[in-house]
Amino acid sequence: MLLPELKRLYPTAEIIVVDDGSDDNTPELCSLNGVIHLRHPYSKGNGAAIKSGALKATGDHLVMLDADGQHSPADIELLLSKLNEGYDMVVAARDFSSQASLPRGVANTIYNRFASLMTGQKITDLTSGMRAFKATRLRKFLPILPNGFSYPSTITMAFFRNGFNVAYLPIKVNKRLGQSHLRPIQDGIRFLLIIFKLTTLYSPLKIFFPIALVQAFLGLGYYAYTYLSDGRFTNMGVTLLVSATTIFLIGLVSEQITMLLYARLANDDDDQQ
Repeated sequence: MLLPELKRLYPTAEIIVVDDGSDDNTPELCSLNGVIHLRHPYSKGNGAAIKSGALKATGDHLVMLDADGQHSPADIELLLSKLNEGYDMVVAARDFSSQASLPRGVANTIYNRFASLMTGQKITDLTSGMRAFKATRLRKFLPILPNGFSYPSTITMAFFRNGFNVAYLPIKVNKRLGQSHLRPIQDGIRFLLIIFKLTTLYSPLKIFFPIALVQAFLGLGYYAYTYLSDGRFTNMGVTLLVSATTIFLIGLVSEQITMLLYARLANDDDDQQ
């Protein structure tokens, strides 16, 4: 009942449904409700659908929401009102009780705290699928968005890195329609990859430097131990100190690459305007 409700509440809005290679009656439903239907010939992922919709849309403000029945169309007006207060992105933030399952709730809590630590800003829902954007701000980062489900975390870190204004608006969500596709092993691996990706997207040196520092202390400690006990400097001490230096330099280079990436995206956006 999402499309009829959207049409009822926002009769003049440009509503785009991105069909990510499904084999159901989505085209018929879109035609029946008079909305734009974009179809991928095969499934490319949630992020790919977001990119297709953002490129097709013509408005100055864009609102993204999932079609699984969790989000209330009535909340769109709240997001847009907040956006008009001077924000570049407004996120519909769920609380722990609104998570699809306990494992996802725990994982999202860790995501939120880790991302908050990285950015120095309070992030209450890193992975929410309902967001409102200024269109020019979102399109700036389309080239770096992944095709998979980590697009919300990617765009959030990119916005904070660029100094854009982000707001979180608490909402209540409905029970999702259909079954969850949670896969413990695959999603566990994806969980770790997203954690590392959050770091590299925002500031790689923030994680490389502490690791290098620990490695350096281990090297110095091992050197002190071997020198006091045997009066020599072992190969292991050298290896630990060299690896600490290497890790630090990798982090430093990664930081510069990240800065150049955002600078290039900013220049591309200026050229388009």
